[in-house]
Amino acid sequence: MAWWYLLAAGIFEIGFAVSMKLMDGHKNVPWSIAFYICIIASFFFLQEATKSIPIGTAYGVWTGIGGVGVAAIGILYFGDSAAPLRIVFLTLLVSALIGLKLTSTH
Repeated sequence: MAWWYLLAAGIFEIGFAVSMKLMDGHKNVPWSIAFYICIIASFFFLQEATKSIPIGTAYGVWTGIGGVGVAAIGILYFGDSAAPLRIVFLTLLVSALIGLKLTSTH
């Protein structure tokens, strides 16, 4: 169950990062509300995951899910660069996340 919590935490991390971009300095109230909901949910699920998963693994996977997810959304929806070398490094990051999962004892 802890890995599901960690996945949820990572998804909510993506949500708070995207919401932060869209809330326009708290001028866009719905996105501001989404930001706070996502950040609270992300930290809740992260702390649940760390009850069973080592903190270094959990934190690395959490930030990795968020980083890859936000980068993908940036490319798909915000016109961020999709340069081949950037895609290579995102792929390496995903590989590292898989490695952390496979080498975890929990």
